[in-house]
Amino acid sequence: MKGIRFHYCYPVSPCAPTGGWRVQRSKTHLHQRKDGGGREVLRNREACDSQYDLLCKEEFIELKDIFSVKLKRRWSVKQQRSGTLLGITLFICLKKEQNKLKNSTLDLINLSEDHCDIWFRQFKKILAGFPNRPKSLKILLNPQSHKKEATQVYYQKVEPLLKLAGIKTDVTGSTNVLAHSLHGVPHVITATLHIIMGHVELVDVCTFSTAGKLLRFGFSAMFGFGGRTLALAEKYRWMSPNQRRDFAVVKALAKLKAEDCEISFLPFNSSDDVQERRAQGSPKSDCNDQWQMIQGQFLNVSIMAIPCLCSVAPRGLAPNTRLNNGSMALIIARNTSRPEFIKHLKRYASVKNQFNFPFVETYTVEEVKVHPRNNTGVYDPEEEEDETASENCFPWNVDGDLMEVASEVHIRLHPRLISLYGGSMEEINDSKVTSNCF
Repeated sequence: MKGIRFHYCYPVSPCAPTGGWRVQRSKTHLHQRKDGGGREVLRNREACDSQYDLLCKEEFIELKDIFSVKLKRRWSVKQQRSGTLLGITLFICLKKEQNKLKNSTLDLINLSEDHCDIWFRQFKKILAGFPNRPKSLKILLNPQSHKKEATQVYYQKVEPLLKLAGIKTDVTGSTNVLAHSLHGVPHVITATLHIIMGHVELVDVCTFSTAGKLLRFGFSAMFGFGGRTLALAEKYRWMSPNQRRDFAVVKALAKLKAEDCEISFLPFNSSDDVQERRAQGSPKSDCNDQWQMIQGQFLNVSIMAIPCLCSVAPRGLAPNTRLNNGSMALIIARNTSRPEFIKHLKRYASVKNQFNFPFVETYTVEEVKVHPRNNTGVYDPEEEEDETASENCFPWNVDGDLMEVASEVHIRLHPRLISLYGGSMEEINDSKVTSNCF
């Protein structure tokens, strides 16, 4: 059984059905869809007196869109235990525009305890059979994120939906880039419904290592301007997040300097046999793989395995990258004047191509090695309070976390390594792109 087709009517005068359902829709109207044919459906007709004028409609609801079912009751002051049974309520996940999801309700009105109990238990059995839907979750909260409103947002918007779906939670507790890239929108209800509905995406992950030693896992990294900006921001954590970010960007631009680097990379090979080998976890690159090398003065080096959608880059820091296509974006900004580099940064907030500059180069790669060739990247300790990294170390921005490394860093992609809750994204219309950056 794929879904349920409701043939229902709105009577001019109320009636109380005994063997069927009277359907009441919530203020959020359900999207009407026709059966594509060949799908098994259930039909329910309203039992009403023919003397009433009826406005009849038909609607199809897929079972996979239902995430909870409850008995609907009405309580009065005199009733101590259970109230008067009115029917059952279905809680449904609906897809809106621009990758957003919303929750809606559908009330099936019937006063028979036996009739409602049969349907209630059947719906519960069906919902329990869906794969990937979690039964319990460990919740990690960052109380400093989202203008220090993360805890309030969770308890007001997220927790009620999780409880409604019968998911047990254990709360123990910064950026939103990964969630934004997974869901396509920075929308807490959408993120929560993806978890409840068990929408799972396989996602590419990177390993960061130096001298054969694993440093960490991650999805994106910036070296140069991006690393220096984060290192500066970490020194001013007493500021609010927005103030700290803006202050660090301005200060890093004021002291803009290039890094003398040697960058080696393995270009992306899209052939099916190579991708299957890498997806199965081939430990090393084949000898026939052709590494390429570039060197020079670079203002910024970005390595992105995900699009990195965020408020300052609505189309993404790497808009041509996908979550699980087995490749990374290598974006290099060579040394140029400060005004030209600022123009490049401003492009991220617009619909124009941020890479359409003579000093910007982009590559699609599988592995990258970044080797600083001298210590020009480390601030002179005698400079005024501006040393942004430990002595002889270079700052990296890895998923919004500061990583300090003194030598070469090797970034390698592992295709579809982990499963995360999220949904397939629709392309964002450029005309709807907005940003609060610059």
